[in-house]
Amino acid sequence: MQTESPVTQVYDDEIDLRELFSVLWAGKRLIVAITGVFAVVSVIYALSVPNEYKASAVVAPAQSGSSSLGAMAGKLGGLASLAGINIGSGEGGETLEAMEIIQSWGFIDEFIVRHELQVAVYAARGWNRSGDRLEIDGSIYDEAEGQWLMEDDTGEPRAPTSWELYKTFIGRLAVSQDKTSGMITVSLEYYSPALAREWVELYVRAINDHMRERKLEQVNRNIEYLAAQIDKTAISEMREVFYQLIEEQTKAKMLAEASPEYAFVTVSQVMLPEEKSKPKRALICILGTLLGGMLSVLYVLVRHYVFSEKTL
Repeated sequence: MQTESPVTQVYDDEIDLRELFSVLWAGKRLIVAITGVFAVVSVIYALSVPNEYKASAVVAPAQSGSSSLGAMAGKLGGLASLAGINIGSGEGGETLEAMEIIQSWGFIDEFIVRHELQVAVYAARGWNRSGDRLEIDGSIYDEAEGQWLMEDDTGEPRAPTSWELYKTFIGRLAVSQDKTSGMITVSLEYYSPALAREWVELYVRAINDHMRERKLEQVNRNIEYLAAQIDKTAISEMREVFYQLIEEQTKAKMLAEASPEYAFVTVSQVMLPEEKSKPKRALICILGTLLGGMLSVLYVLVRHYVFSEKTL
């Protein structure tokens, strides 16, 4: 009876750790050189990136006290809706609307244009601390002539578009809400700490003014409409309903006019940031060096195995 000898299988694709280590050791100088280049470049880049400072304001949804409008609408059994008017969506609805509007393209565009921030938003590339002034990119905007140097498709100078300004500004803006407390944080990062604080203050004020004006326009339309309906109807019950709705709308109007912080109440005022928020220069240097090390090791291994296969 014959015994079968065990078959030894040889796998050519197995990784030989000794060979791998010897290849890396042979290419150690190249690895060190490439890693060193990446380290130097990352340091130069980290030092060339200007500092940015983050200013933040903590706000809370304003307790407008206008919930009586919703209660009145319920008591009147939907007659307000039948009358064709909108008495508002309540505090929660207005807060959600404000949260959407504050980050919308149209609102940000209006904010930039109203405060003439086009140059500061799009052309600034740093901040001169000693001179307390922005450093403007001369290839984008000519400060002496007050002219934009960007070109359109025909080669004519042009200003940044509304979309370009929006994308640049929204990249610096952060609006977040704490789900537990309901507090809202509005933050903005910019080269100048003073301008970062000023812009956050202006931004919170702008959304409050926008929501208040929006509310006043709504209640004024409602009051005009209700007054016209009173003249048209002879039914005493309906006239009484319209008078009550006008009273509530008038209360809402008075409340809006007397509330500078209509949508958001400032809980923590904006402070002047003293420490930069970015760049993280140490992190940039570490990641750049690690990237150089990994790429150099990969290059040495690929070069060795590619060349070794060609010689076979």
